[in-house]
Amino acid sequence: MAYKVLVSDPLSQEGIDILQAHADVNVDVKTGLKPEELMEIIGQYDGLVIRSGTQVTAEVLARADKLKVVGRAGVGVDNVDIPAATQRGVIVMNTPGGNTISTAEHSWALLISLARNVPQAAQSMREGRWDRKKYTGTELFGKTLGVIGLGRVGREVGRRAQAFGMKVMGYDPFIADDMLKKLGFEGATVEEIFKAADFITVHTPKTEETSHLIDDRAFAMMKKGVRVINCARGGIIDEDALLRALESGKCGGAALDVYEQEPPDPKHPLLSREDCVCTPHLGASTEEAQTNVALDIARNVLDVLTGGEVRNAVNIPSVSPEVRAALSPYLELAEKLGMFAIQYFNKPLSKLEVAYSGGLAEYETAYLSLAVLKGALSAMMNETVNFVNAPILAEQRQIQVVESKAARSESYSSLITVKMSSDGSSAEVSGTTYETGEARIVQVDGYHIEAKPYGTILFFQNVDKPGAIGQLCTVLGSANINIADMTLGRQKPGGYAVTVCNVDCDVPKAILEQLKATNAVRDIKVINLEQR
Repeated sequence: MAYKVLVSDPLSQEGIDILQAHADVNVDVKTGLKPEELMEIIGQYDGLVIRSGTQVTAEVLARADKLKVVGRAGVGVDNVDIPAATQRGVIVMNTPGGNTISTAEHSWALLISLARNVPQAAQSMREGRWDRKKYTGTELFGKTLGVIGLGRVGREVGRRAQAFGMKVMGYDPFIADDMLKKLGFEGATVEEIFKAADFITVHTPKTEETSHLIDDRAFAMMKKGVRVINCARGGIIDEDALLRALESGKCGGAALDVYEQEPPDPKHPLLSREDCVCTPHLGASTEEAQTNVALDIARNVLDVLTGGEVRNAVNIPSVSPEVRAALSPYLELAEKLGMFAIQYFNKPLSKLEVAYSGGLAEYETAYLSLAVLKGALSAMMNETVNFVNAPILAEQRQIQVVESKAARSESYSSLITVKMSSDGSSAEVSGTTYETGEARIVQVDGYHIEAKPYGTILFFQNVDKPGAIGQLCTVLGSANINIADMTLGRQKPGGYAVTVCNVDCDVPKAILEQLKATNAVRDIKVINLEQR
């Protein structure tokens, strides 16, 4: 059987060659297509290979009658409507490891440029100057590097620092201290890194918690002359706060590859400062990285089309059609339970237990457990997690995954319970799907609730007294934050209760502080259940 593959974005020739070499595959390379042009021809193709340029929207997928796979040569799949692809049975794949070394090396290119004033000195030479004294740098040997976020890239950056004789302080809330020791890093909190590091580099996802992680308060804790680097996501460093820190001399220099707005305004004040090294999002822009992702995606797309192993799929687990049909109503719930539980637990994870009771216990549920694990890892890591690499990532982090089953559930026809534990601490979250297809989180650490698992959730532990809920609603209402859904739970009258609110937008840190300051709140957690 012959298959047709469309390559709609520039792809390294090596990847195209692999596709064209297969006897049963015909390849068309058509880049720069307008959306209407893509919709006009997509119905002819079994496979689509893209980078970041092509927008694979629901409208495009609706015309893709033969399409079996979309292959993204790179990590991010923001330009693919994954729910629409999943609904149509189209596998979406990416290449999660191809850019790791490239991004780590670019982080170091920026760090060394920052330490030795390389771009500024080179520019002065081009302008006919010999400014040796002006561009005196600082040695890296003996200095402390703080690495915030220890996914693939963060670890590679930390390893390279050891070769320079630097002390490496590492922070990742989901990696245990013994794993950090094996890497040769000193475990630290973010605040400890702020206070002790000479250089700070960030490698985290962009989340509510990491947005403006480095702000005025953070700079106030840092050493005078600290240097900061961001090759991860724009907005992790508050650019206005960075400008103030550079102007005051508190920050001795910054290096940015990513920005809150991309491309940034050409008149952005950071771009004109000599003490700020700026590059146009080049982290993955090496010939080797481009070749690696092209080779990887070409091989993976061929495997899907020719009946081989499905690797690096971001939306379709590798299970039989029969099992998938029976358990599909629970797949999204399982992933959301993992995402919810890890953010609620908010500690380094050592053990993940997934228990099934009722009707679910009659099935092979390994792929549901993978969905729980995928959800947990996706919420805590700055890299793509899917059903293929989730077990490997868990093993690397020494996370033990245990599955158990019970024939009966006291209150529900089927129930999934997720328990997370580490160093004597634990958290337990349960969920179910009703006959109507609606998913619910029904229990959190002994509190019975009926929470809808979507969007941004505010999880309060509050006093169980008249007026407590009113105080919370008043703060949110004054900030124009709409509550879309709310559920309450308590264990006994007059003690502590929980309030779970789905809200329509992100909640600024200032509003969270106002909520914490009320006499109604004992604890508050922000839980994001959006797919990343």
